[in-house]
Amino acid sequence: MHAILHALSIAGSMTWEITWALILGFTLSAVVQAVVRKSTIVRLLGDDRPRTLALAAALGAASSSCSYAAVALARSLFRKGANFTAAMAFEIASTNLVVELGVILTLLMGWQFTAAEFVGGPIMIAVLAVLFRVFLSDRLLREAREQAERGMAGAMEGHAAMDMSVRRQGSFARRLFSRDGYTSVAHVFVMEWAAILRDLVLGLLIAGAIAAWVPNSFWRAFFFEGHPLAAKLWGPLIGPLVAIASFVCSIGNVPLAVVLWKEGISFGGVVAFIFADLLILPILNIYRKYYGPRMAVFLLVTFYTAAVLAGYVVELAFGGLGLIPDQATAKIPMEGVSWNYTTWLNIAFLLLAAALLLRFWRTGGAAMLRMMGGPADSADHGHEGHNTR
Repeated sequence: MHAILHALSIAGSMTWEITWALILGFTLSAVVQAVVRKSTIVRLLGDDRPRTLALAAALGAASSSCSYAAVALARSLFRKGANFTAAMAFEIASTNLVVELGVILTLLMGWQFTAAEFVGGPIMIAVLAVLFRVFLSDRLLREAREQAERGMAGAMEGHAAMDMSVRRQGSFARRLFSRDGYTSVAHVFVMEWAAILRDLVLGLLIAGAIAAWVPNSFWRAFFFEGHPLAAKLWGPLIGPLVAIASFVCSIGNVPLAVVLWKEGISFGGVVAFIFADLLILPILNIYRKYYGPRMAVFLLVTFYTAAVLAGYVVELAFGGLGLIPDQATAKIPMEGVSWNYTTWLNIAFLLLAAALLLRFWRTGGAAMLRMMGGPADSADHGHEGHNTR
């Protein structure tokens, strides 16, 4: 019982440390999604030119999603006419280049990891684009499109199909600060939280359990502590495999990344681990359903290769610049609640979250919440003409 309470205490301390950052990130994402329509995104992602991929990454970063919702949204964009490579770039950016991830990495691990994510993310997308150009055959892409057109439902399919942007015309400010804008922001905010909550809780519990129960001697041996070159070569290779086996994705894998970093995985290994959130076993099964088994294997191999190479590049670049922090200074949050800036920020942002949640329930949010895990067609129908006041 003492061991269980110790693990829960660590998980609770991590939760308290990152609460305000999560609310801030999802609020900013909700603001963007309230004024940018998905039909506009599809129109802009029609090819795989560098400019289009850069735009896909920017739009994905602005459209923050949990990994399941990002995968479903990418399939939805692909079905509606977006280029497959651009859709995958959008998918990667919407989970790995988002504000909340950067803020939480800074809070728990240091600004260097935030910088590494925003440097490594575009590198991963660029590597993936090259791999697709070289190895993605027309036949495999045609098979994937035929499978995608069958409309098989997966996790968060309904959520991905919902377009909760404001319908009225006008400037950004006019749409955002209208009654419809307030409603739209509230709906996107709550739906994003509902999509990510399971993975976030699971990630915090797993991180707490590993930090409390796994002996340091195991990690020192596993990550080749004391052998710098071996550790740097091993880290980016093993990081994604740990992510695949952990079943934790999106923001939920950051607490586990903190534990892995403290216990000895290399800097590049942490980056590769975080980038592999789109390769966990449940998502690989969704790829199989969405695009067929051959494309699922292709995505596994190419995403893994891109994550590993991005990890190596970040390791070399940040190491050469002397920007890799000392692992000895890493600290897993264990202090709990105290009267400091974190507590005041949490109070302020929890009040904001409460206001958005209240608006959500008062404007028909409960019905949308029931549809978010259902088929895309029902979700589209259920949100048609969203102008609830």
